[in-house]
Amino acid sequence: MLRRAKISAVSHYVPEKVLTNHDLEQMVDTNDEWIQTRTGIRERRILEDGKATSDMAAEAVRKLCEQRGIDPLEIDLIIVGTITPDMFFPSTGNLVQDKVGAKNAWSYDVAAACSGFLFALSSGAQFITSGMHKKVVVVGADKMSAIVNYKDRNTCVLFGDAAGAVLLEPDEEDTGIIDFMLHTDGHGSESLQMKAGGSLYPATLRTVANDWHFIYQDGKQVFKFAVQRMADVSVKILEKHNYTGDDLKLFVPHQANLRIIDAAVKRLGISNDKVMINIGNYGNTTAATIPLALSEAYQEGRLDKNDLVLFATFGGGFTWGSSLLKWAMPKP
Repeated sequence: MLRRAKISAVSHYVPEKVLTNHDLEQMVDTNDEWIQTRTGIRERRILEDGKATSDMAAEAVRKLCEQRGIDPLEIDLIIVGTITPDMFFPSTGNLVQDKVGAKNAWSYDVAAACSGFLFALSSGAQFITSGMHKKVVVVGADKMSAIVNYKDRNTCVLFGDAAGAVLLEPDEEDTGIIDFMLHTDGHGSESLQMKAGGSLYPATLRTVANDWHFIYQDGKQVFKFAVQRMADVSVKILEKHNYTGDDLKLFVPHQANLRIIDAAVKRLGISNDKVMINIGNYGNTTAATIPLALSEAYQEGRLDKNDLVLFATFGGGFTWGSSLLKWAMPKP
């Protein structure tokens, strides 16, 4: 019988610099009321120049080791979910491994946009359930300010920078990750993408002049699909295991847009006190949103051992999915 993987520690890191809606009013044609009404975002964090995704991820991993009381040398594997790697190669996971001194670990990256953390979590869990590894670190981290066009009011108001991390270990008490449901649909690639920088459109004067190295998003299409897919997969995973929204202690959705979250919550039929929402403080930090929200929820004492927790996400590609787990740690 395969053993479960449990989350035995959770941490996060956010940069000090705050970019408020009022700051954005000075940069682009927008205003605080417009942003909050449509997204629920008040401010976001921005990483300083000269720092990269691996720096935030490394800070989150260091905190993770401190919380669990382990030496980085005990880590077997580091998986980083990100779409803003420091560079194409080496992987951001390689850089994090070096920065935290996890010399006995191997590492790799997962690129699934906003679903990156959940996809990476599912991968990491397999190394625990198979018995291959005992300590796997899964990170969600993105420096979205590096690929945001601050002249595009439709996207620059949405994104921020952050990192979150969890430690996976074998479960021995009937807690841990119960299941995943993950999906992709390449037809959605035209609706949410960064067009240039890869092998199709390497960097040229033309790609730079056309702003192809920034995020492009068809907001209406993304909203439509995100609401439907996130809600559907969340309901299905609960039904599969004979649970309902009433059984949940906490729902941790991807923090893309408050209206998307509200629509998913309504579909699940759960009360707002069961939902972790922090988008107002950080915006959409892409792969970091779920571990960041989870870390804050745990610090706030909203989780206790054996609580039923549901994750749901949606990202560019399209990618989407959900995970159900029984929380393994007592209140801090």
